[in-house]
Amino acid sequence: MSTDFVNLTTENLDHEHLCCIIRSKKLHEGIESKRQWLSDRLKEGHVFRKLNAKATVFIEYAPLESAWVPVIGDNYYYLYCLWVSGSYKGKGYGKSLMEYCLADAKEKGKSGICMLGAKKQKSWLSDQSFAKKFGFEVVDSTDNGYELLALSFDGTAPRFAQNAKTLKIESKELTIYYDMQCPYVYQNVETIKQYCETNDVPASFIQVDTLQKAKELPCVFNNWGVFYKGNFETVNLLLDVAYLKRILKK
Repeated sequence: MSTDFVNLTTENLDHEHLCCIIRSKKLHEGIESKRQWLSDRLKEGHVFRKLNAKATVFIEYAPLESAWVPVIGDNYYYLYCLWVSGSYKGKGYGKSLMEYCLADAKEKGKSGICMLGAKKQKSWLSDQSFAKKFGFEVVDSTDNGYELLALSFDGTAPRFAQNAKTLKIESKELTIYYDMQCPYVYQNVETIKQYCETNDVPASFIQVDTLQKAKELPCVFNNWGVFYKGNFETVNLLLDVAYLKRILKK
């Protein structure tokens, strides 16, 4: 297993590849949006650590106070994403990245680390069974099955903001909240917009572009949240046309 890892910084961000997009050979306009989002977040203590190879092997986390999620807590890290794919699976890279995050949290005197999970593993959420091997436990939940997992060092626990448990909005049309934390967001928004315009589906796309907006969202959020007929549907970023049609049939 290679131990050659790189942490993105404001100095190397422009020329380092974003390995969360490396699986695709197509050009993604979302890459530059992600770089811009990161350039602002890195100054806030956001960490993006990746294997120094053309591979999808990375971890991304941030101080909870500045993490763009409706989760409340003091002195925690929020783990956005831990991903290892392809031939790199099963070689200890995930363990190495998680141990780095744990060591970083302890070195900085953090109270613990938390992440979004669910009673049943959801696509585009980090593997919660893997996290539980390190001691992560469920500390809060929503009525629709999403859970907040945390590894506490001092007995404290973060929680979902109360607004994250609302799971309803006034608008009945398809409504998608998104930010540019993931480079796949841009292309997904464009794909869904095109489908809705072609098929006369009323839709609203609300960009979450400030920390305050993220903390006040009416649903759990990792960079994406979908509502239809006023009800929360999913954080699944893999909202392709087939998935969208199933939602619209409700």
